[in-house]
Amino acid sequence: MNDTPAPSPCLDQALEILQHTFGYTEFRPPQDHIIGHLIDGGDALVLMPTGGGKSLCYQIPAMVRAGTGIIISPLIALMQDQVSALQQLGIRAACLNSALTPESARAVESQLLAAELDLLYVAPERLLTSRMIDLLGRSHIALFAIDEAHCVSQWGHDFRPEYIQLSQLHERFPNIPRIALTATADEPTRKEIIERLALNEAERFIVGFDRPNIRYRIDENSGNARERLLRFIQDEHPGEAGIVYCLSRKRVDEVAAWLRTKYIEALPYHAGLDSKTRELHQTRFLREEGVVIVATIAFGMGIDKPDVRFVAHLNLPKSVEAYYQETGRAGRDGLPADAWMVYGLQDVIMLRQMQASSEADETHKRLERHKLDAMLSLCETTECRRQALLGYFADPLEQPCGNCDICLQPPETWDATVAAQKALSCAHRTGQRFGVNYLVDVLLGKDNQRIQQFRHHQVSTYGIGDEHSAPEWRTIYRQLIARGLLAVDLEGYGGLHLTPASRTVLRGETQLMLRKVRKISKRTKREARRDTKITDAHRDLWEALRKLRLNLAESQGVPAYVIFHDATLMEMAERRPQTREQLATVSGVGDRKLEAYGNDFLQLLQTFNPSLDDPALDTIEETLKHLQQGRDVTEIALQRELTEATIYNHLATAIEQERLSLHETLTLPEDQLNTIRFAFEQYGVDGRLRQVYEALEGEYDYGLLRCVQAHLRIGG
Repeated sequence: MNDTPAPSPCLDQALEILQHTFGYTEFRPPQDHIIGHLIDGGDALVLMPTGGGKSLCYQIPAMVRAGTGIIISPLIALMQDQVSALQQLGIRAACLNSALTPESARAVESQLLAAELDLLYVAPERLLTSRMIDLLGRSHIALFAIDEAHCVSQWGHDFRPEYIQLSQLHERFPNIPRIALTATADEPTRKEIIERLALNEAERFIVGFDRPNIRYRIDENSGNARERLLRFIQDEHPGEAGIVYCLSRKRVDEVAAWLRTKYIEALPYHAGLDSKTRELHQTRFLREEGVVIVATIAFGMGIDKPDVRFVAHLNLPKSVEAYYQETGRAGRDGLPADAWMVYGLQDVIMLRQMQASSEADETHKRLERHKLDAMLSLCETTECRRQALLGYFADPLEQPCGNCDICLQPPETWDATVAAQKALSCAHRTGQRFGVNYLVDVLLGKDNQRIQQFRHHQVSTYGIGDEHSAPEWRTIYRQLIARGLLAVDLEGYGGLHLTPASRTVLRGETQLMLRKVRKISKRTKREARRDTKITDAHRDLWEALRKLRLNLAESQGVPAYVIFHDATLMEMAERRPQTREQLATVSGVGDRKLEAYGNDFLQLLQTFNPSLDDPALDTIEETLKHLQQGRDVTEIALQRELTEATIYNHLATAIEQERLSLHETLTLPEDQLNTIRFAFEQYGVDGRLRQVYEALEGEYDYGLLRCVQAHLRIGG
């Protein structure tokens, strides 16, 4: 990494934007140096872990520099949510992609030409069209930001061919600064990014790879992976958002369907679904709370949802880079999150068969084999999981992390030399052409037709392994493969054959220590949630704040986290600010959001912690008093300086508490009320309001629907 440049004189303006627009008090190092360097017109390569604040490194310089910042992002589906989040902050942001109507696209182009945008998000395919290049040539550009820059690497796990052509930006606009950003790039990938994007003179900012808030947990698949996943979600993450990765489309569909039978809102996502279904499921995941996506690796790049509380793998990822990238989608808000995985020998065989049958050249195949071996090594390690993970990226961690399964429950090891000799000899004696299950049957002395057919009941290893069970032998074989003592015949039928490394073990020249199978301990819900920051004293307020946030988000058609991140709500619950001045000091509350939502959240906070000067303060009672005086919802909202969504929320709560009837609240003809009742019958009275709202084609306001929902919940 090059020496860090001195801070820019323009950093005072950048800091003011950070504090008043984004609501944060100070930069995280080295954000200030990156921002100053870019403001001064320098190029930069930034490698920063997910959740580390990469986006601020280009958003703020784009606002400080004259002109529009052009952001190259690989996923069209996520651009609108990113733009919505920026617009909530009062930032002039837009996107150009194929989802826009021609009229909308022309309006955005006009804004760009008129210098009316701070940030414009564009897909690489569109950016490189002659029309777009011409448009940029006639515009005032502040900078180019290339997000997910590892997509340029042909050796990477997310290669996008269109990224290679982005070097044209340097050729066409040599005086405009560029910043390339990624969370996942080993040294070869970094070199390729620099070469392909012509960033040889760029300053390099390598922040590191550690995500200390993520707990890494990897375990053997003993045949009950689905049930263990269910227990994990129910005990540790009930009602929380998560991603479950599977290797095949078929398993994605099966797992998602099965989880729904267990009352978990699980949606499938893979390339075999039509684009409309994929878009719907991704939108629900981003905008609703508590949705679990079950997906292949087709899902996830650029996911900007901060409150994903877990990422689970039911199969082995193909590389450490893929594992790091996928698990990095958890806990972007910095709060505790889990990376949970179970894997088995079949995963290894399937991935190696996929590698062998690919059309890649031998050099590429060899690299892929090395990457899979490194992933297996991470799984089978007996030392700190985080140290092994960071070590792969040449980012050493001096001390064990204390927040992975190895640190929290150190694995036991045992002298497996004799068992390994038996397992290896059995593979040799049977001709090195059979798979694990057959070899285990031979070791256990099973009497079946296949063993009789090949006369393997007569070999010396027949029946010599009865000191271990079949699952234990399968674990031994998996570890021998991971250690490189056995190899899978990928061109045949998955038979195992000895490698040269096995000789010293067979001769007794090397002692072999293997991991014991970990006994699965069932954690209680209280134990599982011990590392969250929400205490029982704050729980009710936390849930009320989330409910208010969801109501506001639904009324605007944006994801809940666009209103406020979980970390911001958590700080509100802990500090309980009572004035606008106090609320303004909460991290994530900028000027625009204080103006838009300050009164709503203060009213709620004051309900849970009334002022000592006015102990009778009750915001719901105040709303009911106005209602009794004959004011409607709009008038009450204006009088109390609250949003109509908040007033409707007060009324719905009063209806649920049976302090108010629906007919005292709304004047709806009976036929319209019956129409709404029918919609709730179809989707469930406790279902998502969005489904009912859309089923009624947006004819009825969310607040009105919320009141009817409250009425139906009490048997109305």
